[in-house]
Amino acid sequence: MTLHHAIWTVGEKPAPLARATLSSERVLEDMIVAAPGILSNSWMLIGRQERTAHGGIIDLLAIAPDGALVLIELKRDRTPRDVVAQALDYASWVEGLKSEDVAAIYGRFAPGRSLAEDFHARFGTDLDEEMLNHTHEIVIVAAELDADSERIVIYLAERGISINVLCFGIFEHNGQRFISRAWLKEDIVEVAVDVKPPPGQPAEPWNGEFYASFGARGERSWDEAIRYGFICAGGDAWFNKNLRMLRPDDRIWVKSPDHGFVGVGRVTGPAVPAREFMVKMSDGTEKPALEVLVDGHYHRHLADDPVRSEWFVPVRWLDTVPLDKAVKEVGLFGNQNTVCRPTAPKWRMTVERLKGRFPNYNG
Repeated sequence: MTLHHAIWTVGEKPAPLARATLSSERVLEDMIVAAPGILSNSWMLIGRQERTAHGGIIDLLAIAPDGALVLIELKRDRTPRDVVAQALDYASWVEGLKSEDVAAIYGRFAPGRSLAEDFHARFGTDLDEEMLNHTHEIVIVAAELDADSERIVIYLAERGISINVLCFGIFEHNGQRFISRAWLKEDIVEVAVDVKPPPGQPAEPWNGEFYASFGARGERSWDEAIRYGFICAGGDAWFNKNLRMLRPDDRIWVKSPDHGFVGVGRVTGPAVPAREFMVKMSDGTEKPALEVLVDGHYHRHLADDPVRSEWFVPVRWLDTVPLDKAVKEVGLFGNQNTVCRPTAPKWRMTVERLKGRFPNYNG
């Protein structure tokens, strides 16, 4: 499935925009540094032209909200085999980076700045050194996607390597140039939802319990989530896409990142976009959620955008507490993925501890 880009004017006689080119891919790299949202609104750039221990040079390095690293390579004039092989080589180096190494990379990228402070400013939460670089992914940026690149990337992705291709197109109209983008596989753009322990620590079989993060900083209300039975996330695909892994009867343990664990419940239905989600009123009738929910904005301005809009999952709550009674203890599991399946020993300990604080968990 080779990707083709096309942009048309809107009007009675739509006309295609003419294709254009950039003078060099260095120009594209400069554009990405100036506006990282060209790649993803969910990432924060932390490195550029970073030299590896093996003598290679990584084009760009980013970090995701959960501390995962994103290695970004521009295809330039290399063959598909060359660019993929080089990216895999670089990834083997990235995998071994410790927290102090990542901080040093950011120090070279943004002299005088603090990675921890800028991470908090960008994502609204503290950088967990324990989860920093717990996993990584590879993104190849190319002006066009050939069949060889597609075949190689799909093969690797289907075998557990987190790799994707962003294909961009340049167009011109009335003297102004525009850029479009398309991902090879939308479902592997962001970080995997199986959260493993940091390098050097053992993993264990997933215990069947889901972790969920519920951000309640004004965009959504935990009180309304309790009252009407739901969890939700939005603003970008990174935040809402993991909701879609939940199935009816899955048990979720919910944490508010700024407070602590606030509830446990059972999923009662699939994730749906905000415009489709209905809430049950006290008289038994149902109404559209966006007409009822008033204590948060729930990304209403993105309701017509299926990728970035708020998505909701209906939940039957088994036990909950208000934010000011949240369970927050040293050593409990935490992660910025909206939903994940942790395999770290800390998760098993966390669930056992929470069962004592939420005694009605087994409903």
